[in-house]
Amino acid sequence: MVPKPLDEYADAYANVRFDRQDGILQVQLHSNGGPLVWEDSAHRELPLALMDIATDPENEVVILTGTGDSFCATVDHLSWGPDRATSPVRDRIYHEAKIMLRALLDIHVPVIGAVNGPARLHAEVPLLSDVVLASDTAVFQDAVHWTTGGVPGDGVHVLWPMWLGPNRGRQFLYMCQEIDAREALSLGLVAEVHPPERLLDRAWEIAREFLNRPRTTRRYTRVALTLGIRRALEADLNEGLALEFLARALTVADGAGPGPTYPYITPAS
Repeated sequence: MVPKPLDEYADAYANVRFDRQDGILQVQLHSNGGPLVWEDSAHRELPLALMDIATDPENEVVILTGTGDSFCATVDHLSWGPDRATSPVRDRIYHEAKIMLRALLDIHVPVIGAVNGPARLHAEVPLLSDVVLASDTAVFQDAVHWTTGGVPGDGVHVLWPMWLGPNRGRQFLYMCQEIDAREALSLGLVAEVHPPERLLDRAWEIAREFLNRPRTTRRYTRVALTLGIRRALEADLNEGLALEFLARALTVADGAGPGPTYPYITPAS
């Protein structure tokens, strides 16, 4: 992939806003300027945006955050359109899901996650940061798989048991549990908890501290500290995705429908 300068991708994505100062790139996820709604455009864009970030040599530290009072708490199922169960759409979703976590781990500079509010969908994205800060309003959950008739297979089946331990991790996914910011701190999921108005300032403080280290030290430390995560995902990500897609297909074939809805998941009106 040919690296692009920031000015070539800064305005390329409807759901991602970029701001870079002194090599620190703030990546802010949003939908129409408000909190991110997980929808087709976000699913398409985020893997590509992460690849652009990863290949831009001018990025020295990355801050990943959301917008408003949530990181990502709702999903628009209908945004994938009436053909979302067809093989071309499913194949694209499968491809994008594989790329997203790999592209995030391909960012070879320190990543600071600033979780500005509830992360009920794809909470694994900010939690794959090297330093995770959370607003005291943050909640972590996997709300979109088991409760809607899906297998939690797109990487969360690897990551949550790794972070919480095998038994608690499986229980978390089966029971659709919520972990608030203070519990996340006690479990080691996040490093610090701050009021919302303090969160980004603290992220930038840490990012500037990181700039005091040699460039290659910063980059290679990120690589070293994510080696185990990369190996685990490479071993089991594809099979987890395959099981997720197979279960959906068999459920539809059996005439059981898509499964129950979840209160935080709101389709477009």
